[in-house]
Amino acid sequence: MEVDVVVVGGGAMGSAAAWQLSRRGRSVVLLEQFEQGHHIGASHGATRNFNMAYAEADYLDLVTEAKDLWDELAGESGRQFLDLVGLVNHGNAGQLKAVRSAHAERGIESHFMTASEAANRWQGMNFRGDVLVVPGSGRVRAAEALAALREAAEAHGARFEYSTPVRDIRVAGDHRAVVVTDSAEITARRVVVTAGAWTSKLLGNLVRLPRLVVTQEQPAHFTPLDDSLAWPSFNHNPDPDDPRDDYWYSPVYGMLTPGEGIKAGWHGVGPVTDPDARSFTPEPVQLDALVRYVREWLPGVDPASAVPISCTYTSTANEDFVLDRFGPIVVGAGFSGHGFKFTPAVGRVLADLADGGAAPARFTARR
Repeated sequence: MEVDVVVVGGGAMGSAAAWQLSRRGRSVVLLEQFEQGHHIGASHGATRNFNMAYAEADYLDLVTEAKDLWDELAGESGRQFLDLVGLVNHGNAGQLKAVRSAHAERGIESHFMTASEAANRWQGMNFRGDVLVVPGSGRVRAAEALAALREAAEAHGARFEYSTPVRDIRVAGDHRAVVVTDSAEITARRVVVTAGAWTSKLLGNLVRLPRLVVTQEQPAHFTPLDDSLAWPSFNHNPDPDDPRDDYWYSPVYGMLTPGEGIKAGWHGVGPVTDPDARSFTPEPVQLDALVRYVREWLPGVDPASAVPISCTYTSTANEDFVLDRFGPIVVGAGFSGHGFKFTPAVGRVLADLADGGAAPARFTARR
């Protein structure tokens, strides 16, 4: 079989790349090693934060584009994917001022509230210092978006094959590679690898990537005490000058997941793991610390109601994404922890790379 592009990995980024490529008229086959809707990687779950609180120009460019593309996907599918309930950012005042300054330069709406003003508006939360509110942020309906990306890609002619592990990728020139599965060999002009926690295992020494660390993360859902309370999405950074935050493992993120509760979690500090040998069992000390955080900062939920979730992060040392091409191999990796909001824009960048274009310099593996 011969096609223009094989996409390896059917999570959010691979599905978005297939959508972007197929709508350009490319013949696309996507291969996913697990069944559709599996919970073994990083793209499952009902919601993710949609957060525009970045100070870096590259990320602001990408998230602004992503917002427009989420709306385009909504137009194609007839479904809504962004719930712009607002997002509050608090803690570390210096970081928040840098974000607000970057927003002001670009005309992105955001503003500061005092802690008392924020607590009066969002009575399920506690605040210590000034709060940066981004009204045009909120959450992404992640599970619905994943299904819609597949449907949109298939509507443009892409083919998705689940339960189809890739056993080998053989490079046969700058514009030719062969992808080997248990039942077929597929020749393609480009192979887009978006394999999440399996990226390094799959590619081996085929391309030179920055070190990708796979961790098992354990956010949890907590039951609200009052269903009438309004909940924004949130990011909370520890205050480096306040010893009361010394027990924190990292910044905390969270949002309402309708029907499941308030999701809260540490960011990228779970135990390093082999994605094929995960325990799926919460690390008890980190979970206890998360429950303590919820008890102190989220008075609108029951801290004893924690239902842990297990997922993987695949992270670079500086948390920047990897978006690059090596001959016929295009790689998208290192998204975990803050990538999902960018999904359709990342799909566009991966499609550009497959078509011979370039990614922003920040995201290239060889910078």
